[in-house]
Amino acid sequence: MIARPPLLLPLLALAALLALAVPVLTDWAPLDRADHALSETFREYGDQRPGLVSALRILTDVAATIPFLVAGLLATILLAARRDRRAAAFCATVTVTVPVLWGLAHWLLHNPRPLDGFVTVSSNGFPSGHTSNAAAAALVVVLLAWPRLARTGRLVTVTAATAFAVFVGLTRVALLAHWPTDVLGGWLLALTVVPLAAYAVRERTPVRAG
Repeated sequence: MIARPPLLLPLLALAALLALAVPVLTDWAPLDRADHALSETFREYGDQRPGLVSALRILTDVAATIPFLVAGLLATILLAARRDRRAAAFCATVTVTVPVLWGLAHWLLHNPRPLDGFVTVSSNGFPSGHTSNAAAAALVVVLLAWPRLARTGRLVTVTAATAFAVFVGLTRVALLAHWPTDVLGGWLLALTVVPLAAYAVRERTPVRAG
């Protein structure tokens, strides 16, 4: 079983993602100033705490592309082995679609990352791939676990999943690997793709003859 949030959620997330992309890619001055101000705040904080920066360099890679793909493949195989075909298809769809979409965006859209960050990445930055991966993984866990858990279990799962997605996004800003708007774009991408994938694999109700 897969929980499915209201269809309005991914549609609103998609609209917000497209609306965010326009000022980001046109360097809209107020948003650009906000991005730079927040990034400089994190730069000053990180300059004074090299040990924290070193730890974040390690922790942020839990949501890198290879770990995300490996985790998605293993989850797909496990669910398929348990004969939960729709859940397996759901995991496989998310595992493939999310990296493809943010990868295409990095290739097609010109949005350079902050200069002289605590990590060096040469590709474009909108939306954040690590953030998209983390938020997508968190949402998959929530939607798969929700029908199987009681109220307390659901609360714990949603809290832990949200904390994970937020943490990874913040590491990308703190390390100056991305602008804050890149991270927001990553969260919105996951909120668009994962619920739509859940709808795409839902069980079809048979049509009765006569």
